[in-house]
Amino acid sequence: MAKYQNVQEFVDKYQTLMNPDKVVWIDGSTKQKKELTDEAVASGEVLRLNNKLLPGCLYHRTAINDVARVENRTFICSRDKENAGPTNNWMEPQEAYEKLDAIAKDCMVGRTMYVIPFSMGKIGSPFAKYGIELTDSIYVVLNMAIMTRVSSKVLDKIGDDGVFVRGIHSKVKLEEENRYICQFPEDNTIYSLNSGYGGNVLLGKKCFALRIASYQGWKEGWMAEHMLILGIQKPDGETKYVAAAFPSACGKTNLAMLIPPDCYTEEGYKVFTVGDDIAWIRKGRGGQLYAVNPENGFFGVAPGTNIKSNPNALTCTKKDTIFTNVLYNPSDKTVWWEGLNNTPPENAIDWKGNPWTPTTVDANGVKVKGAHPNSRFTAPAKNCPCISSEFESRAGVPLSAIIFGGRRAKAAPLVYQAFDWNHGVFVGAVMASETTAAAAGAVGVVRHDPMAMLPFCGYNMSDYFQHWLNMGKKVKANAPKIFNVNWFRTDENGKFIWPGYGENMRILDWILKRCEGEVAAEEGAIGYLPFASDIKLDGLDFSIEQLESIIGVDKETWQDEVKDIETFFTKFGDKLPNELRKQLKSLKARVNKL
Repeated sequence: MAKYQNVQEFVDKYQTLMNPDKVVWIDGSTKQKKELTDEAVASGEVLRLNNKLLPGCLYHRTAINDVARVENRTFICSRDKENAGPTNNWMEPQEAYEKLDAIAKDCMVGRTMYVIPFSMGKIGSPFAKYGIELTDSIYVVLNMAIMTRVSSKVLDKIGDDGVFVRGIHSKVKLEEENRYICQFPEDNTIYSLNSGYGGNVLLGKKCFALRIASYQGWKEGWMAEHMLILGIQKPDGETKYVAAAFPSACGKTNLAMLIPPDCYTEEGYKVFTVGDDIAWIRKGRGGQLYAVNPENGFFGVAPGTNIKSNPNALTCTKKDTIFTNVLYNPSDKTVWWEGLNNTPPENAIDWKGNPWTPTTVDANGVKVKGAHPNSRFTAPAKNCPCISSEFESRAGVPLSAIIFGGRRAKAAPLVYQAFDWNHGVFVGAVMASETTAAAAGAVGVVRHDPMAMLPFCGYNMSDYFQHWLNMGKKVKANAPKIFNVNWFRTDENGKFIWPGYGENMRILDWILKRCEGEVAAEEGAIGYLPFASDIKLDGLDFSIEQLESIIGVDKETWQDEVKDIETFFTKFGDKLPNELRKQLKSLKARVNKL
């Protein structure tokens, strides 16, 4: 490995610290993957599923105390605390390295250290960024092989003096009190200890592709965003692309893999998935913004995924997929989760490894779920029936529109357009969703999540806002139009008014028509509002009156909204860009004139 001196020095350093019995370099080959899978099956780390019904699929359980991302144990370790900003947990880098090294010392004794060279983005493309993850988990290796482009070719791209992101992971003892997920943006380093859950240990995902990459993009003049990317092919064969950011529980994956209503498919419309979670965006040909999905797979939430809610996602899981913390049916070696269908297996094993039947209850008489609510599937993107032909594009896809959205019962209308780029940045910066009955605490409390990046921005969010404003100047003549959507307006009984799912195509259609100047809009207090007659309702049992009820703006509601935004902005102090203060002032004046 003398050719790759920087990589070898990195591996040697942590091999000395963690003291594994042996080191295995991952090369991305089918042969090695099979050998590792056989080893993981033999050790019980994974189970093979029914090869006829679910060919190439595997099953895994995490520790019961390790089932989700841990934001309270996630840190941005920048040298200056201000660079982490008010929305991140911060730890001084030297203190963090010392703490983590102490936990990691000799943690791989009796284990194997796997060295994973991987690329985020197509290897060799202008968007590509490279990383090396060290781990003691075959589960991580197998997942990274799905979610990223794992290959020994990455070592050639890094070369002797190349830059790469250093990822260090060990399960250690899976102790909650010593669980840390630390990002060192200035060092291109991620350090994750005492977790085996995907979101904390698949270091190419949120840790690299958002927290580290957002910092890289800030310094290098591009953007890493928590966004889906989809393409809409019109009957004439032209395809337009949009990127969209939503907080959790707002239908991001469903939108990314949307199947249009019959009235659109009969005309020849098609929707293609470029990505369901992350978009890297930069200025490209013709002064436009181009986006790629840096991932190579989908790390989706299983519960609720079914033939109605997301048939394309369900199809993705039918082969070469890793299921984590779902229900296991030993009689036929298949899996099940709540919301999949109404026929759960009669005698199965739940996500904790306990015997389970549909009538199993706990000591308090509460029905026991077979799958954890955050159980996951890791599926190759190539499995997706609607994967875009541009998925492997080196240049990315040109964005016509950027969409923000959240779950709001009354405030935000079904859809509106920002007046211009700077106003659109403001719309994204004040994004919010309301808590639901499924979450702890009061229902309907507004939770701000700017650009859906609150847990994932790797630097001060005020600087992040300014970076968005600056990007607009780079593409001023060809900037994507910015919109806000809200599928979740409710009636007096708390029922959703808009049908959602595939019917959201009707709103995407209006958005594209606005981008192309084909329909007019009303200049309202919060942005350009649609005329109800311009939203296609063909074949939908939904009246024009119902539509009008969810595209309007209520003065009192938005006066309260303005007050809430004012309070939210105080979090950022003097660093908040003046442009956002101006936008808030203008919004307040317009709302008061309603």
